Amino acid sequence: MTTVVAERTPSARSGRTMPGWARVLLWVVVGFVALAITSYQTGVPQLTGSGTVQAAVRLGIPILLAALGGLWAERAGVINIGLEGMMIMGTWGGAWAGYQWGPLAGLIAAAVFGGLGGLLHAIATVSFGVNHIVSGVAINLLGAGAAKYLSTLIFEPISQNPRQSPPVPKFDTYSMQPLAGWLQQLEDLQRVGISDIAGILGGLVSGVSPLTMLAYLLVPASYLILWRSPFGLRLRSCGENPVAAESLGVNVYRYKYIAVIISGALAGIGGAALILNPGQAGYLEGQTNNRGYIGLAAMIFGNWRPGGLLGGAALFGYSDGLQLRSGETSVHALFYGAALLLVAVAAWQIWRRNRFAAGLALVAAAVMYSIYWFTDELPEELTAYTPHLVTLVVLGVAAQQLRPPAANGLQYRRGADQ
Repeated sequence: MTTVVAERTPSARSGRTMPGWARVLLWVVVGFVALAITSYQTGVPQLTGSGTVQAAVRLGIPILLAALGGLWAERAGVINIGLEGMMIMGTWGGAWAGYQWGPLAGLIAAAVFGGLGGLLHAIATVSFGVNHIVSGVAINLLGAGAAKYLSTLIFEPISQNPRQSPPVPKFDTYSMQPLAGWLQQLEDLQRVGISDIAGILGGLVSGVSPLTMLAYLLVPASYLILWRSPFGLRLRSCGENPVAAESLGVNVYRYKYIAVIISGALAGIGGAALILNPGQAGYLEGQTNNRGYIGLAAMIFGNWRPGGLLGGAALFGYSDGLQLRSGETSVHALFYGAALLLVAVAAWQIWRRNRFAAGLALVAAAVMYSIYWFTDELPEELTAYTPHLVTLVVLGVAAQQLRPPAANGLQYRRGADQ
């Protein structure tokens, strides 16, 4: 009788890498530790203060909603660079209806006006085959021009200013008491780590509006609809392989229209967040300040996934909120934190045996620390563009690991072989 001894061979499981969620959680912890150390070493408590976090949430919500709008459109295969114009239409529609009937009516009107922009984009790209970039640029110009004309026509007789609406009623804000008060007491102690955690959590549970809660609920809702429902599977198939989807009975045109209209509505709600949340009197020409483009960058940074774009929106919102609170010193202190983070990146690359990337990270860390060491604060003209500079840096770093939908931006014709 022959005995066969099976030799144990290395399996794929033994060499598997860290799960994506664990990697994200690890870098969140590393980023927090870097911020806490930076706040202590530089003497700038605003880096993790509850006021900064509240401002970051308020400024990040429009970016998050624009990013979600881009996600819906591009998962169906339509590039939506017109998010900025749809946001502008949402700001005007929200201010017009909010002034007359209250914030809830303003929210609905903003979604409708943004959805109309999405409908125009869908007609141009889906029905007439216009280049998606050209159509998006046209929507941006049309949104800005229409808002300016309507503001002159309707708002100027009331506000005496063609670029501004009269004050618009806001949503009420809520704080989770007594938790918020307890966290504020811990933050005031200024203890390393404990006060930093308390400041961040306190900013998240204080001064929260219904529109903010709605925006955060839309992230898991978008994931469940797009990735866990038959409707979402059909919609995403239109962005991956519309010809194959058509052969299986999917009405590709219908799903693209639905996706782009929802995309515009979400961008419009993002515009409403700029006027219906506390901190802004009402509609003001140019108040979107390119947040539609930043939302598109957040979506790309998130690799066309809801969880990833939430992280991107939080990052851009934080950089925007930070420059509003002692920006010259706070943003200057970030160079110290960036140096620490780059050292962590170098250690990670060394562990992965990627010496070239580790060397680049160490050189970049030296540059960041040198800027911090040899300067006392940054010019105000530079700190005002912090979110835009962060956008460029983040996209440059993330560009190597992106996987957009396969048919994103491609012209589709029913019945044609592509």
